[in-house]
Amino acid sequence: MSIKLETANPVRSFKARGTELVANRLTGTASRAVVCASAGNLGQALAWSGRARGLDVTVVASRFAPAAKLDRIRAFGARVKLVDGDFDMARERAAAIARRDGIRLVEDSLDIETCEGAATIGLELVDTEPRFDTVLIALGGGALATGVGHVLKALAPGVEVICVQPLGAPAMTLSWRRRRVVTTDATNTIADGVAGRRPIPAVLDDLLLVADDAILVEEASITAGMKLLLHHAGLVVEPSAALGIAALLENRTRFADRHVVTIVCGNNVDPDAYHRWIAG
Repeated sequence: MSIKLETANPVRSFKARGTELVANRLTGTASRAVVCASAGNLGQALAWSGRARGLDVTVVASRFAPAAKLDRIRAFGARVKLVDGDFDMARERAAAIARRDGIRLVEDSLDIETCEGAATIGLELVDTEPRFDTVLIALGGGALATGVGHVLKALAPGVEVICVQPLGAPAMTLSWRRRRVVTTDATNTIADGVAGRRPIPAVLDDLLLVADDAILVEEASITAGMKLLLHHAGLVVEPSAALGIAALLENRTRFADRHVVTIVCGNNVDPDAYHRWIAG
């Protein structure tokens, strides 16, 4: 297997690939303010991209989001507004702020820039040697899966595109399986970066075009994947980034004779929580 590393950058995740496009397109326009909802990584990336271009960035997040992610958003100069609920509630609040103030709303996975940014990962994967058979992609809102998936289907159609979610946050996977939007009442996973309850219909439509499979993994497999990445690759990762390894652990026979690539998509993790998970 191989790892596609997306953490060795100022925002420690792949999200800046999309926010750089957003910020570039806002530069030189009358609109200098932007708002997004974030579980943490998109907010950091938008704050970082916006700071370099003098944009006024507001990030709406759950009060229960990891403190380390919220602190880094503030450190990059963004205004943080917290809601007493989950990510989907933050999405509603961000949309309300955008309507009230007449500013740009960045909706992760729906706005084309976020998908185009993720697609550049696919372009880099296509150029790798040796060739690979399968790519395992963490599935949250869908930008990473659809962006990478479209590139692979166009340029490497023989590659199997498999999305991975936690059993405790299965909404997009259930939606993919039933080919219609399925919502859940709650999420229960340490993988906060992919813990959504209400898939966006247009994103699901896109995912149905490119995903060959969508699978769910146990929490114990996620922490086991984090440990393997630490001990064998020297990588400290957040739970969402270990979903691909978790899928390998739970499906050894399926992937035994295949060259598999998994995208390590972020390492913004609370140190205390990380040590608890690794020690468990």
